Amino acid sequence: MNKTATGLIKLAKQLRTSLDRLPFSSPVDWVYNPLQYAWPAHEMYLQKFARTKARVFFLGMNPGPWGMAQTGVPFGEIDSVKSYLQIDTHVGKPVLEHPKRPIEGFACTRSEVSGKRLWGLFSSKYADVNEFFDSHFVSNYCPLVFMDAGARNITPDKLPVAESQPLDELCDAHLKACLLLIQPEYAVGVGAYAEDCLKRVCKLDKKLAAIAISRILHPSPASPAANRGWAEQATKQLEAAGIW
Repeated sequence: MNKTATGLIKLAKQLRTSLDRLPFSSPVDWVYNPLQYAWPAHEMYLQKFARTKARVFFLGMNPGPWGMAQTGVPFGEIDSVKSYLQIDTHVGKPVLEHPKRPIEGFACTRSEVSGKRLWGLFSSKYADVNEFFDSHFVSNYCPLVFMDAGARNITPDKLPVAESQPLDELCDAHLKACLLLIQPEYAVGVGAYAEDCLKRVCKLDKKLAAIAISRILHPSPASPAANRGWAEQATKQLEAAGIW
């Protein structure tokens, strides 16, 4: 492993432990931490694909229930992780598991649209996965999955301030450390929330001030705009930013 991969693994271990100490209250009734139960897959992702320096750093918000929640890989739609990233390993179970959101790991038959769209775009432009990661890296701001009593997904931006503030402090510190390690020229928020996180964190250290921050449309099927040719729109945004 290179220095960057070793550093990112250390940072991820620190983050998973720190996040497990945070309390959450209703409507957050269930919290999954893939960095715990899916650690072997996440560690494999970092070992294989963290390069000494990536030109472009993509940042998502937090895991989807059928993506990273199952595979431990950012935007980790199962087929994409298996076929493009060539990762397929054992995934455990959360300590407390909602019966409507079982963790089946790579045996899960559900597909996460966001991850399928994102990795589908990357694989269409870079058929060789190593060629993609030679100049790109993909991460998530927050690795936790939040659900209410009925298993409905709760995104970090919907948390009350008393709970989002300590969460943001830990995730900001982790993101800052990752950016300092990877030293990208460009940082791309996958959606407005991730872009805002990048802008906030890059103000924390003068070494990050030179990073050009932009965003692409989030590929979620909940977005009407994303359902109208998401790949084409995202490509145009990356071209307009001078990245592709």
